[in-house]
Amino acid sequence: MTDEAFARAARTYGDTIYRVAYHALGSPHDAEDVMQTVLLRLYECKKDFESEEHMKHWILRVAVNESRRVLRSFWRRTAVPMEEWRETAAPEDPTRAEVLEAVMALESKYRLAVYLYYYEGLSVAETAAAMKANVSTVQTWLLRARARLRKELSEEKKEESVYVRPEIIP
Repeated sequence: MTDEAFARAARTYGDTIYRVAYHALGSPHDAEDVMQTVLLRLYECKKDFESEEHMKHWILRVAVNESRRVLRSFWRRTAVPMEEWRETAAPEDPTRAEVLEAVMALESKYRLAVYLYYYEGLSVAETAAAMKANVSTVQTWLLRARARLRKELSEEKKEESVYVRPEIIP
């Protein structure tokens, strides 16, 4: 890979790698480490990619694998505070912010499947390949994630719309 091709790929996919790692790990610092590792592996890669889609798939696969490696690492803290993700820029639309907050509260496998499918626009088969899972497993994860999000978001709406009876003024 030439330096120019690498620079173009790093600009094109750097944010995507970061977001995939961030959704898998929940930590901006770990996501940055994964992004650097993936880009280094891309730079050192002697493989000729058939197409841009092939390169994107390879990058996503490496990002997911590297994120999993970090999760299994001995040095990895067992509890990552979810408040860390709040440090990132929040969407300006309150509805999108609410959905993002609910997505980030999901388990890692559901969160990553939702991110790859909805935010990156991958098909279920591509998401399954990136996560090294069966297509039917990813479909189940997406189904469960949607059900949990629907439940969580509808409960929040119910809590917001609780009718408070105004005091009767004599």
